[in-house]
This record gives sequence, C-alpha cells and structure tokens, in this order.
Amino acid sequence: MDCGRKAGILWISVRKLLGGNGMNGKELADKVLQNVNQVIIGKEKVVKLLLTALIADGHVLLEDVPGTGKTKLAKTLARSLDADFARIQFTPDLLPTDITGLNIYDQQKNEFVLRKGPVFTNILLADEINRATPRTQAGLLECMEERQVTIDGRTYAPGVPFFVIATQNPIESSGTFPLPEAQLDRFIMRLSMGLPTREEELRILDRYMEKEPLDTLEKVLDRQEIQQAKEEATHIFVHECVREYMIDIASATRNRDSIAMGVSPRGTLALQRCAKAYAYLEGRAFVTPDDVKAVAAAVLSHRIVMSYGFGRSNEANALVEQILTQVTVPTEDFSI
Repeated sequence: MDCGRKAGILWISVRKLLGGNGMNGKELADKVLQNVNQVIIGKEKVVKLLLTALIADGHVLLEDVPGTGKTKLAKTLARSLDADFARIQFTPDLLPTDITGLNIYDQQKNEFVLRKGPVFTNILLADEINRATPRTQAGLLECMEERQVTIDGRTYAPGVPFFVIATQNPIESSGTFPLPEAQLDRFIMRLSMGLPTREEELRILDRYMEKEPLDTLEKVLDRQEIQQAKEEATHIFVHECVREYMIDIASATRNRDSIAMGVSPRGTLALQRCAKAYAYLEGRAFVTPDDVKAVAAAVLSHRIVMSYGFGRSNEANALVEQILTQVTVPTEDFSI
C-alpha cells in the first residue's frame, strides 16, 4: 500500500487552505479543559471527547449510573462557553410540545403566539432521556439531525451552535423506554463518566468543602470561536490510508458472529468527523491512526447491535477495542 505518494502535494494544499500553521485547536482545547477541571476532577479524557463531539458538530449520549457527574459535566461545559443552556427532565408524561414549544392564542393580540420550548438553545441537556415515551424521544430527532424544529407546519431554527447532551442510566430498566437504533445513531458519541479513583474522590471532597466551584466558573470561549473551530476542523487532512483504515475497522464489525448488525456508512462518516475534530484539538492539520483509535470506541460501540441482546454497552466497547488491536494499522508519516 503506497501511503506517501500523494501526501506531499495534498499536505501543501492543506497548509495553504488553513493559512500555514495558523491552527489554534490545541490552545482552544487546553483553555476549555483547564476551566472544566476546576469543577470536574479526573475526567480529562471524557471532557476531551465531549469537546471533540462539539467541534465535530454532533451530539453526545452520557450513559452511567446516577451520581457520577453527568449533569454536572454538561452544566460545566455550558458555563465554560458563552452559550445559552437549557435542561429537560424527561419523564413518562412529557409531551413532544414540551420540548419543541407550541402556538398559544393571545387574546390581547388576537393572534397565535409561538411559545418556544427548551430546544431553542445552544446546549441542551436531555436528562434521563430513556424515561420518556418513544413519541417524545422522537421529538428530538428532527432537531438533532436536521437542525430545525417544525411547529404547526412552520419550520424554525434552534440556536447556533446546537449541541445535545443526553443522559441515561444503563442499569435501571423499570419504567424506561430504551432508545431505538434510529435515535441512538443520531448521537455521534456515547460516553461514560465512570467512578473516580480513591485519590480523585479525595480531591472532590476537598474541592467541594466550602463552596460550589461551578458558581464562580468563568466563560472562556464564545460562540464565534466555536463556529470558527468547527469550520477549521472540517479542513483537517485525512490521508487515503487513514480512510482505508477507518473502513477496515467498520468492515470488521460487520463480519462477526457476535454482532447482528455492524457499523453503517453513517457510522464511518461519524468516525471520520470525530477523528478530524480530535486531530484539530491536538493541534495538527492531519489525522493519524492514533486519532482514529482515540475516538473509535465512543463513536462506534452504540451503533453495534449484539447478537445476544441490546443495551450491553460494556461488551460493545470491549469488542471495538478488540477490533482495534486486530486491524492492521498504517505506519507511514502522514505529516509529509
């Protein structure tokens, strides 16, 4: 496989497009990570992947047991950005109009007035999304995929940027409605916070001894910088060998007896978008196989349907990690 033949010409084109070395992705990532670390302790990898999903213009599903900091993380990221934040607590009696909004008749004005729902924001926290009925869950589909809201036949645009962070408890199943594959596929990543180590938990106790650090958190990034970062990340160079490597990973998920349904082409596209965003936040203008490995499990695991049942996120993550060790990794220098 000749991976370096065209890299030189393409790399020069990328440098011209981005204005030489004028990349500020690593500086942006460090700024947000340092700010978030004032509240969230020991979760740098999760925060980096969450920021990657934002730059890749996707949405995130945070799946973990209660009390691990899912809601706190979402609020901390929103507070770090100069962006509007809204929260929806999903319950079985929640209606789609509670999310999107509805037209209400105003007697004084003698006309219908749109009362916008919480979806008209920049960062939306959908807390315990699997507690709502499928009809209400579907109310988010159009907003997440099409970046638009239809109310009484009229189409409206939510905020820019628009980033959904949904949470769910993978353990408790009573009174819940598992997300269908169509909606799971709308999340570019599925992440898990995990429990802290003993040292991290001691630091948490110290940090929250006298005050709530979230109350004094400063904004470090504005909306214009976010949109600029998204635009720059789209121009990150992906060599043909790296694209073939991503396809090999996706193909490996389609040829396993333990997998009923492997990753679709939409999943491969999501993997490329996230790898480009991750490379951008690393301060590079090209994607390496390590960037693909860094995001692969979070991007692909929830798109896999296991042969022996649904909702086994740990097994799916482990399977993707196993595939990464088995697929041949290209070793050429992609920065030529």
